[in-house]
Amino acid sequence: MLFVSSRYLGNKIAQALITIFIVLCVNFFLFRIMPGDPLSMLMRNPRASQQAIQKAKELYGLDQSLPAQFGRYLQDLVKLDFGVSFMFKKPVVEVIGGKIGPTLLLLGVSELIAIILGIYLGIVAASHRGRIVDVGAISLSLLLYSLPTFLLGMVLILVFSVYWGLFPSVGMVTAAAKFSSWWRQSLDLLAHLFLPAMTLALTLIGEYGMLMRSSLIEVLSEDFIVTARAKGLSEREVIHKHGYPNALLPVVTAISINLGLTIAGAIQVETVFSWPGIGRLMYDALNNRDYPLLQGIFLLVCICVIVANLLSDLLYMVLDPRVKS
Repeated sequence: MLFVSSRYLGNKIAQALITIFIVLCVNFFLFRIMPGDPLSMLMRNPRASQQAIQKAKELYGLDQSLPAQFGRYLQDLVKLDFGVSFMFKKPVVEVIGGKIGPTLLLLGVSELIAIILGIYLGIVAASHRGRIVDVGAISLSLLLYSLPTFLLGMVLILVFSVYWGLFPSVGMVTAAAKFSSWWRQSLDLLAHLFLPAMTLALTLIGEYGMLMRSSLIEVLSEDFIVTARAKGLSEREVIHKHGYPNALLPVVTAISINLGLTIAGAIQVETVFSWPGIGRLMYDALNNRDYPLLQGIFLLVCICVIVANLLSDLLYMVLDPRVKS
């Protein structure tokens, strides 16, 4: 059994490494075939001399051929050097490092809310299949799943910020505010976090709820569930002891796969709410054709998705040992 597990683990790690190499190649060429010239973003002055333009090309290696740039790109990656940002004139690692904290906070809180409420919604719907509660849960899930992230964010701003004035809608902290204690500062942070986190979470709750419902309904029709009921277990015990753990398997996979989509949604959320994270940084980098910064962000996101998928496969193996074979 240990040999089979080791082989399974080795295959998954090998697949992840191959995928990362493909991502490294795509990461380099993707942004260079996009329309737009990064030098036009660098040289803001339309009267810039040819000498200044040539100097900028040499500084960022844009005077070299694509194969030469690609070779230099791979050499720098070995040294964990992602280059210098065109916009900030700072190392890409330093720029991303200053923005990753707010994004991790936003993603972590929104995912936690979505997982708890989505799974609960799916269990309630499956437990009351065909009843009014099930119809209401399905309708709510479909509504949340179909709403565009930016539209949902603007609706929440309109209701909770403009009409009711309960939560701020811009930034991460109150501008120029002085706090008398750390917990007041924490409350201010939570107030700013509420709307963007709920926007991102609500778009995921619908998907997780529908997936949990369909998975639990399928599990409840299995033979071992019929056997559990025949032994005299209550419906609550059947669902929580036998149905719920087995129904979680596809949900776990969906959560890990959704990491990439969640980050894509975070770009919209951070733009709508001016949240100072990776998503907003990527939006600005796209507008300015900042190749090094775009490459760094894209590579970070892809590696996170690949690692999340690898961890989900390993967790799937723990939850369901049948996948080892």
